[in-house]
Amino acid sequence: MPPAAGGSVLPEGAPTAKPATGSGMWKDAFRRLRRNPAAIAGAVIVGLFILVSILAPLLAPYGGNDLPGRTNITPTSIPGPGDIDGYPLGLDRFGGDVLSKLLWGARASLIIGVVSTALGLAGGVLLGVIAGGLGGWVDSVIMRFVDILLSVPNLLLAVSIAALLGQNAAAVMIAIGVSQVPIFARLLRSSMISQRSADYILSAQTLGLSRRTITMSHLLPNSMGPVIVQATLTLATAVIDAAALSFLGLGGGLPQTAEWGRMLTYAQAELGVAPQLAFLPGICIAVTALGFTLLGESLREALDPKTRRK
Repeated sequence: MPPAAGGSVLPEGAPTAKPATGSGMWKDAFRRLRRNPAAIAGAVIVGLFILVSILAPLLAPYGGNDLPGRTNITPTSIPGPGDIDGYPLGLDRFGGDVLSKLLWGARASLIIGVVSTALGLAGGVLLGVIAGGLGGWVDSVIMRFVDILLSVPNLLLAVSIAALLGQNAAAVMIAIGVSQVPIFARLLRSSMISQRSADYILSAQTLGLSRRTITMSHLLPNSMGPVIVQATLTLATAVIDAAALSFLGLGGGLPQTAEWGRMLTYAQAELGVAPQLAFLPGICIAVTALGFTLLGESLREALDPKTRRK
């Protein structure tokens, strides 16, 4: 048996140290996600939601604003699921195919959710980088502005902005995006501050790198993990907020426009006659939000060394 380094002898059959695999944080997080049932369930729901949204023109029997069954509607009767051939989920008050509206509504929710989250992420990252990178009085001013925005309930702020900008889809996306800015800004700023004392930042400062280079090339990339996780969770909130704003009549468009929140609005008067008109879009909103929440929480757990499972 050959002696080990330093003159000691390794016992026969003893396990040797495993070489480092070099897997990064995101690769390791993905490995953990694949073993997490909640992450798999969330990914399946989100994947189906995105797939249905993209393929809505192919899957939907009719267009989002089409009213193919308007001649089958009476003041006291709305055909439900299976009542009329060709309309598996029935018709709504306007004569639109409910199945087609749900499919097209998924596309509308995806567009509003992604665009509004992207706007909020962009604005939050900009403010967070300035505050976390410069510090001092600049940080204080930006954070006080962020605190003012955070003092207003998220949905109330979105409703106020949408009411000012007008009743249209663009106003809804901007309103939801602006309401998300302070969340991303505070989270990124906190993450950057916690990274300032890391060894790699001290090494970069020792090498004489400029503050801009350190912030953009080292500090920001290593601080984005929590922000990306929050963006996944915020997509769930964006879907719910978009439905809420449309429910309140701030989404614009025609009464028969295919959007889940709008479907809920006009289903209120029909609960006694056709309750499925409220249940179906409500279930779609809840399941979609659940999928993004499960995926986001699982991603947070996988990236957080304090809580992730071994």
